[in-house]
Amino acid sequence: MSGTPHARRTVLRAAALAPAAGLGLTACSSGEAGNRSAPTAPVDLGASDEVKVGASKLYPDQHVVVSRITEDRYTAYSTICTHAGCPINKLEGHKLICQCHGSQFDATNGKVLHEPAVEPLAELPVKVTDGKIVAGPAKKD
Repeated sequence: MSGTPHARRTVLRAAALAPAAGLGLTACSSGEAGNRSAPTAPVDLGASDEVKVGASKLYPDQHVVVSRITEDRYTAYSTICTHAGCPINKLEGHKLICQCHGSQFDATNGKVLHEPAVEPLAELPVKVTDGKIVAGPAKKD
């Protein structure tokens, strides 16, 4: 009978930890049931003057970050983390922070600033047309 209290304790401990394990799995998901990919066609992101020279702007719904390097030079990158495919929804200055595992990227050049990601963000073509920022690959005919 000496084994019974230990077995019971183990079962109770496992039952108590199960909800915490579920929370850990939830933290690794994006919380989105929808699109988890960069644009596959050009996306109109709005007025070009919304991104000031020397600044970056996150477009979370389109999974794009745009940086305005000079008056007429912009860069754009996918904000899908290269570590686990989570959409990145946090921008501090020029630093993108993935909420899933803590990877960090430079919004101006896509380079990894902090692991676990080791691959840079995917660069997207970007242009300004009629005062609007358009990012993403050209439409295929």
